[in-house]
Amino acid sequence: MIGMHRSTAFLDRRASPSFVVGVIAVTIGVLLHLPMLMISGGADLNLSGMAIDGKMVAGMALIVVGVAVAAYGLLPRDLARQRTAAHAIVIMPPEDAPLTRAHWRLMIVLVVALVIDVMKPAALGFTIPGMIAEYHASKATVSLVPLSALTGTVVGSILWGAIADLYGRKASILLSAVMFVGTSICGAMPSLGWNIAMCFMMGAAAGGMLPVTYALLAEMMPSRHRGWSLVLVGGLGAAGGYFAASGSSAFLQPIFGWRVLWLLNLPTGLALVLLGGFIPESAKFLIASGRVAEAEQVMALFGSKAGPSIVRGSAAEPTIALSGRAFVGKLVALSLAAICYGLTNFGLLLWLPTDLFAKGYSMAMSSKLLAMSALIAFPTVFIVAFVYSRWSTKGSVLGALALTIAGLLGVLRLEFGGGGGPVLPVALLIVGTNALIAMLLPYTAESFPLRIRARTTGIVAACSKAGGMFAQCLAVLALVPPLALVALAIILPSAIALGLVALFGKETRGRDLRDLDHSVLA
Repeated sequence: MIGMHRSTAFLDRRASPSFVVGVIAVTIGVLLHLPMLMISGGADLNLSGMAIDGKMVAGMALIVVGVAVAAYGLLPRDLARQRTAAHAIVIMPPEDAPLTRAHWRLMIVLVVALVIDVMKPAALGFTIPGMIAEYHASKATVSLVPLSALTGTVVGSILWGAIADLYGRKASILLSAVMFVGTSICGAMPSLGWNIAMCFMMGAAAGGMLPVTYALLAEMMPSRHRGWSLVLVGGLGAAGGYFAASGSSAFLQPIFGWRVLWLLNLPTGLALVLLGGFIPESAKFLIASGRVAEAEQVMALFGSKAGPSIVRGSAAEPTIALSGRAFVGKLVALSLAAICYGLTNFGLLLWLPTDLFAKGYSMAMSSKLLAMSALIAFPTVFIVAFVYSRWSTKGSVLGALALTIAGLLGVLRLEFGGGGGPVLPVALLIVGTNALIAMLLPYTAESFPLRIRARTTGIVAACSKAGGMFAQCLAVLALVPPLALVALAIILPSAIALGLVALFGKETRGRDLRDLDHSVLA
């Protein structure tokens, strides 16, 4: 069946050879930037102030054209028919079907894909000290790089939803991988301005991977296994991505400098393209494209069923007002938890390598300490997924918030000279934040009725990015307080979120989500 996935990956696309040509063009475009690195002189690849030569201009043009050609090659041949047909189809995941090898294989492949995806933005914190030194820029100015990348993820999370509907889940992941390859030239840019622009593109490429992955899992996984599988895949991807970024920084940055963390986008992006061959095409896309026999094979493999899209009339649905103490309290609680995640993950954890560097740790030692923290956090994801599915969904979210607060208290103690190293506090932060974001969106989707589920989940997802953008705006404005005050400032809203979730959150484990339509204000 995996062979079938690979051999039919480009059927009913506009021009499948165009995708291959596009990938080759993007790869050549990246390679044309290597001469600049070779003449930079020195092992640290210092390119600041060097002029962009003709080869680099040609390479950038090839990358733009290559991405466009690859995107054209992945378009469905009969786009109008495919879009019309897709609206009339709904894929119903199996209810109580057992997990098969196909389900486990899909989860493994998507975990690897997410590790590659998360690794890109996670590497930002490890490049900032090097950029400050090479460009002789202030921390506030260099903070435009992570702000640009985070803005790109927000834009990407919006765009990739539409792209996935247009191209299908599998093709969206492939196109995202091609963009990853192209953004590796960020490691060859001789000015901070070019780094800022390239990081926006990198963020845009990364922004849609998690939603597309969740959508694919939701379509393929049996309903009773969906919650823990989403938590497990998302958590392992996040922890693995941070470990990959910090580990790469620990072992490669002392030899090749900070730019190597961007240059890794070339091999990892190409690996993601190859990995796409092991991802099954969405059954909905196959049916809409007229490939019913292949869709039946995929659905038989995963136990899914297809049926007509049912739009319920207003008379059949209860009127659900976006008001009421229970509704507002629940939405505020989950949104505040998401904001705290953004402040911690895209603020404190991003600034932590720079803070350790300023305290006298070498970048290699800082990276090794943070890699150890990520390695400690990695196996706890399995415990989180088990607890979420077997004990309590609400209790698991509360536990993740409590772990995050414990990690913040550990950072606070460290900053005030309480002794000990950063490994344990950072491990608690990684466990807490990864568990929180892995559970928050599935829990939100399970906490609101169907009519408003997409809107409420979208609000919470946006809040997770908003917290990070606020943190980086503070950095750009040079308003970042010492790390101790940052930790203290995040502890307060996190504690409030903990109390609100305890008060307004509902237990969703083992509950028929259709019951929410009748008890939203209960």
